[in-house]
Amino acid sequence: MGDFLAKHFVKNHHDLQNTQVRVQYGKMSSFVGIFVNVLLFVIKFVTGRVFHSVAITADAVNNLSDAGSSVISLVSFKISGKPADKQHPFGHERIEYLASLVVGLFILLLGLELLKTSFGKILHPDVISFSLLTVGVLLFSIGAKLWLYKFNQNLGKRLDSSMMKATAADSLSDVLATSSVLLSTIISPLLGFQLDGYMGVAVSLLIMFSGINILKEMLDTLLGQKPSEELVHQLEEYIRKYEGVLGIHDLVIHSYGPRRSFVSVHVEVDARRDILESHDLIDNIEREIARDLDIHLVIHMDPLTMDDPAVLRLRDMTAKIVSEIDASLSMHDFRVVKGVTHTNLIFDIVIPYQCPKKDPQVIEEITQKIKEKEQSLYAVITIDRFYV
Repeated sequence: MGDFLAKHFVKNHHDLQNTQVRVQYGKMSSFVGIFVNVLLFVIKFVTGRVFHSVAITADAVNNLSDAGSSVISLVSFKISGKPADKQHPFGHERIEYLASLVVGLFILLLGLELLKTSFGKILHPDVISFSLLTVGVLLFSIGAKLWLYKFNQNLGKRLDSSMMKATAADSLSDVLATSSVLLSTIISPLLGFQLDGYMGVAVSLLIMFSGINILKEMLDTLLGQKPSEELVHQLEEYIRKYEGVLGIHDLVIHSYGPRRSFVSVHVEVDARRDILESHDLIDNIEREIARDLDIHLVIHMDPLTMDDPAVLRLRDMTAKIVSEIDASLSMHDFRVVKGVTHTNLIFDIVIPYQCPKKDPQVIEEITQKIKEKEQSLYAVITIDRFYV
C-alpha cells in the first residue's frame, strides 16, 4: 500500500536522496496519519457515547492526539526541506529530530495519563457492557493501527526518518492500548470482574517505555552519537581505493540531519611524492565523494617518510612500545625532528574510551619506555579519541 501511494503522490519516488522527494514522503505519511486517526476518533467517540464506555471514549481521544502528532510531523517535514540560509548554513533537517522529541514527549504524557486513569478504574471500576458492535469497532481500530505501524515503519527504514520511526512506535503503542480495551470488553463480563484498570496499568507502562526510548534516541542524536558502522565503512573504503593513499585516521562525522553530513579526515601520502600531485589527489577525493555520496568532506594531508631507515626504525620501536602498554592503543602522525642534543619523536596516540588507563598515565609510560631505549629521545605526544 505504501508503494502504491508513493507512485501516485510522490513525484520521482525512487530518488530517495533528493531532499524534496523526502519532504513529499513526509507529507504523504502525515496526511495518511491525520486521515486514519480522525476516522478512528469519530467512529470510537460515537461508539463510546452510544454504549457509555469511558474506555472507548478515552481511546478515541488518544486517536485525536495522534492526529495532532501527524500535524507536527507535517510541519517538521515542511521546515526540514527548506534549503540552507544565512542564519542556518547547515540546513534545517535537524528540525525532524526536535519534532520526534515532541512526539516522544506526547507518548510519555499519554502513558502517564493512562496510568492515572487506570488506577482510578481499579479503585472505582466501571461496569463494561458487551456488544458485538463495540468489539467490531475495536478490531477495526487495531487493524488500522497495525497497518499504520507497518506503513510508517517501512517508510522510516527506507528514508532513515526518526520522525516516521517515532510515529510507527506510537501506532504500536495504540495497538496495545486498544487491545487492552478489547480484552476487558470481552473477558470482564465473563469473569464478573472488571479488568479494565489492571490492563490499563500494564499498557500504560509499555506506552511510557516506548516514549522514553524515543526521547533517549533523539537526545543521543542531538548530543552527537557515533555514526553508523555502515557509513564509516563506506567512507573508509571509498578513500582507500585511490592509488597514493597510504592510510587514513582521525575520521570525524558531524550529522546535521538524516541526509546532511560534514566529514573531516586525515589522509596519509608518501612524502616523496610531488606536493602538487598529492594535493590534486586530495581534491579529487573530496570532489568525487561530494558527487557520489553527497557528503561535504575536508581532508588534511599527512606526508609519511617511507625511505629513511632511521625514521622507520624509530617508528617501529615506538609502535611496539605503544602496543605493549595497551593493545587497544594506536599511533599515527609519526615524525622525527633531530637536534644537536636530543631527538623529538612527535606522534599522536588514540586512546579508546574503554581503555582503563588515564591520559597522563599513558603518556608517562610511553615516555619512560622510550627513554629506556635511548636517553636522547624525547616523546611529544598528542592524545586523540575515536569519533566513529
